[in-house]
Amino acid sequence: MKIALVGATGLVGGVMRKVLVERGFDSCEFIPAASSKSVGKKLMFGDREVTVVSVEDAIAQKPDFAIFSAGSAASLEYAPKFAAVGTVVIDNSAAWRSDPNIPLVVPEINGDVITPADKIIANPNCSTIQMVMALAPLHKRFGIKRLVVATYQSITGTGKKAVDQLMSERAGMPCDPAYPYPIDMNLFPHGGSFTDNGYTTEEMKLLNETRKILRDNDIQVTSTVVRVPVTGGHSEAVNVEFRQDYDLAEVYALLNDMPGVKVLDAPAENVYPMPKYAEGLDDVFVGRIRRDFSQPNSLNLWVVADNLRKGAATNAVQIMQYICSGSTPVSRV
Repeated sequence: MKIALVGATGLVGGVMRKVLVERGFDSCEFIPAASSKSVGKKLMFGDREVTVVSVEDAIAQKPDFAIFSAGSAASLEYAPKFAAVGTVVIDNSAAWRSDPNIPLVVPEINGDVITPADKIIANPNCSTIQMVMALAPLHKRFGIKRLVVATYQSITGTGKKAVDQLMSERAGMPCDPAYPYPIDMNLFPHGGSFTDNGYTTEEMKLLNETRKILRDNDIQVTSTVVRVPVTGGHSEAVNVEFRQDYDLAEVYALLNDMPGVKVLDAPAENVYPMPKYAEGLDDVFVGRIRRDFSQPNSLNLWVVADNLRKGAATNAVQIMQYICSGSTPVSRV
């Protein structure tokens, strides 16, 4: 099998190479592709060295799969060209997520929406993936009416430039900043770009993508995205209002039974999810599970995951595994 990775030299591209090797694709023919400034660069893929080629060269090799992590502009330009030669594209950008004809997939939840005719498949936003992993079994059982979400998003979601800014600030060194403000010893409620309705693009993704993945356009979502100076992963405070009442013991049971979700919830022993301990792992961690006593049928959750792993690279590779195997690699909700 031939696998192309567009954006192979980026922060997420590096994690994708690692995940591909971990999941047994190291023996495949691997085609790392990137912009012209990176062509010819040497990268490691498992225990072998590979050479970066242009995207055009990658298309000419007609790979079976092309995983994209190069931004929306590159995806809009090149994904259809890969699809035209029969390649299945799994795109990590926002380019195709809102298209009603393009599947938006978290394999554990809705892998069944993929058909043999689909040549472009969208990987959801990182903050959406981890949230719906926790919410999907609860929605199936109790029905979600409304979500109020505050995210605390790692700077790694912005990319290497943001990580460089944080580390330069901590070292007291000048840098080319990724953000309009200092990030060290600071946080700011700004993820993505602001839209005409006052919300950011990151906040609107939580609304639109959650509805699409859970297949319920009646779910109401309001959110505030906050960028914080951590590198381990994204954290989310999620308030859920269900359409019917729930039993807290059943909530625990449903979350414990959800593949890819781990419950860490023993507050008396200071056990709860944190990005520091999620880093490098594929699981979505859920804790601080408690009833919201301010209104009926409502629940609070704290959800943490490595945004570069399950929030990006791992989910993309799982989509490819789903297609290769003909069924999801883990139980489907």
